[in-house]
Amino acid sequence: MTTLMYTRRRLLTTGAVVLGAAALPLRMLGTESKRIFRSQDGFLDADLEAKIDWIPLAGRSAHLFAYNGQVPGPLLEVRPGDTVRLRFTNHLQSPTNLHFHGLHVPPTGNADNAFVEVQSGERFDYEFTLPRNHPAGAFWYHPHVHGSAADQVSKGLAGLIVVRGELDEIPEVAAAVERFLVLQDFALDSKGEVTQPAMMERMNGREGSLITVDGEVNPTLPILSGGLLRLRLLNASPSRFYRLKLEEHPLHLIATDGGALPAPVSRDEILIAPGERADILVSGNLAGGVYRLLNMPYNRGAMGMMGGPVRVSRPETLATIVYEGRAATQVRLPGGLIAVDPLPVPDTPTRQFVLSEAGIPGRGMSFLINGKLFDHHRVDTKVRLGSVEDWEIVNLSGMDHPFHLHTNSFQVLDADGQPERAWKDVILVPRRQRRRFRVRFDDFTGKAFYHCHILDHEDLGMMGIVEVGNSGEDKHDQ
Repeated sequence: MTTLMYTRRRLLTTGAVVLGAAALPLRMLGTESKRIFRSQDGFLDADLEAKIDWIPLAGRSAHLFAYNGQVPGPLLEVRPGDTVRLRFTNHLQSPTNLHFHGLHVPPTGNADNAFVEVQSGERFDYEFTLPRNHPAGAFWYHPHVHGSAADQVSKGLAGLIVVRGELDEIPEVAAAVERFLVLQDFALDSKGEVTQPAMMERMNGREGSLITVDGEVNPTLPILSGGLLRLRLLNASPSRFYRLKLEEHPLHLIATDGGALPAPVSRDEILIAPGERADILVSGNLAGGVYRLLNMPYNRGAMGMMGGPVRVSRPETLATIVYEGRAATQVRLPGGLIAVDPLPVPDTPTRQFVLSEAGIPGRGMSFLINGKLFDHHRVDTKVRLGSVEDWEIVNLSGMDHPFHLHTNSFQVLDADGQPERAWKDVILVPRRQRRRFRVRFDDFTGKAFYHCHILDHEDLGMMGIVEVGNSGEDKHDQ
C-alpha cells in the first residue's frame, strides 16, 4: 500500500448508529421491480454489497458483478443536507471501492475517497453529509480502483444517485412522468459470461455489443398526449458514446452533470460521453403513435498506428416511446429553471493538461497526462482552497477523451472565454482539439483525481492527482 493509499482498517468506522434503510420498491422500466434507498429524516442508512452473481439481463441470465443482486444497482435518493451512511461489503475476488461521481462531498476519509481499497471479504463504512446548498441532479456511484475500474464497470457495477431539490419542485417538471435510463453495454458469450477484451480493445476502449437500458433491451416508455416525459439518462458504459435522437420529437435538455440549466435548451440530438448525465423533457405534442429513441452513429476515433477506426455502428433503438392516452390538462415546457451564476475571472494563469499516448518500455502503449503515467505517490497539481482557476485540456491523440474532475463541478468556457450557464463534471475533448473550463475549489481540502472517463484509458495511465491546500499556502505550481 502506498503512502497515498488508505487501509480499510485505518478508516473503518466502528459503532455506527443504524437507523434502518428506507428500502422501497421503485417501479422503473419494464416488468421488474427495482429498489430505491430513500433518505428519511435527513439520513440515508443502507447496506450495499458487491457480489458476483447470475443476473437477469435483457431477457437472459448473465454472470455479472452486481450491487445488491441487481444491474444497475439500487437507486439512492437524497436531499441537500442529508447524511449518507453506506455499509459496503466486498464479496468480489479482488479489491474494489465506491466513487460518488459528481457529488460535492469530501474526497477524503470515509466520504468520496477513491484512494480506499476494500479488500475481498471486507467491509468499509462510507459516511458523508451533502452540503445544504448542494444542487439537485443525477449523480452516480461506481468502482474506482486504478487498474480494474473498466473491468468492474463493464461487468455491471454502477448505480444512480438522485439529489432532489429545487429543480424537481418546478411545477412543469414535477408534473412530468419520470423515467431513469441507465445506459450500459456488455460483451457476453453464448453462456452469459463476460468476455475479456484483447489489448487492442482496451487501448481503444472496450465496447460490448449488448446495449441495455436499465437492464433491458428496447423498453417501452409511455407518454401522454399533452403531457411531459422526463428522461434522466446516465452513460454508465466504460467507453461507449451515446448520440441520442428521438423520432419526430426535439429533446429539451433541462440539466447536465452538475445540475439544472437556467432554461430548457431544445436539441435535435444529444451526445452523452462516458460518465455524463442528461436530464431531458419530451413534450407529448402529437396525437399518438410509436417513436424510437435512437443511438445514432458516432466515431470517437482510434489508436492512429495501432489499427483501424473504432466501428461506427448503424442507428440502434435504445427505447420506444409509445403514446398511451391523453393528459387531463396540457403540460407545457417550463419557461425558466434555476439561475446559474458565472464564476469570476481568475487572477492566475490558465493551467494546461495535455492528453496523449506513447509506448512505455516494459508497459507497452500507455495513456498520459502532461507526458506522465498516473502514480499514486505523486501529486500532479496543487491548488488553493477557495481559488478559481481556468483549465485547458489539449487532446493530441487520435481519440476523443471525456475528462472528469472529482469533487468540484466546473463551467465550460466558450471561444470568447465566457462561462456557460451550466455545471459539468465531465468535458468531452475531441481528438486533436482543446477545451477550457473554469472551476472553484470549494469547501474541501485533500487529494482527488482527474482522468479520462474512458475507463480503460484511466486504467492505462491517463489520470492525475490534484491536491487542494488551505488558504495560507501558495500552491500554484504544476
